[in-house]
Amino acid sequence: MASDPKVHKFEEVAQHNKTKDCWLIVSGKVYDVTPFMDDHPGGDEVLLSATDATNDFEDVGHSDSAREMMEQYYIGEIDAATVPLKRTYIPPQQTPHNPDKTPEFVIKILQFLVPLLILGLAFAVRHFTKQE
Repeated sequence: MASDPKVHKFEEVAQHNKTKDCWLIVSGKVYDVTPFMDDHPGGDEVLLSATDATNDFEDVGHSDSAREMMEQYYIGEIDAATVPLKRTYIPPQQTPHNPDKTPEFVIKILQFLVPLLILGLAFAVRHFTKQE
C-alpha cells in the first residue's frame, strides 16, 4: 500500500460503476477492481451492485487469500465526510397491482379467448340443437 494514500470522495467512487471501470469501497478503503471483474467467482454483477461493498464483503466471509489479493487493487482511502449517512433506496419499477399474482399476459389471453369460447359454444349449441 502507498505510504501517502490518495483520498477519494464518495461521489467520485460512485461514478466508477461499469464493467470496464469499477471502483469499490471496503472498510474505508477504495479499490479499483476493474481488472478482477472477469475473474470474480460471484460474477461482475456482484461487484457492480454496491459502491460501498463493506457489508457485502464481510457477509460473504472472504478468505485470507482474498483479502491479500485486494491489496493489488488498492488505490486510496474514502473521505468519510462524503459518504452519505443514509442511502436512498430506489425500488424496482412496479407493475399495476394484480392481487391473484396471475401473469398479465395470461389475463390478456383469457380476455381474448373467453369471449371466443363463449361464441363458439353458443354456435355449437345452436348448430347441434337445430331441428330439421
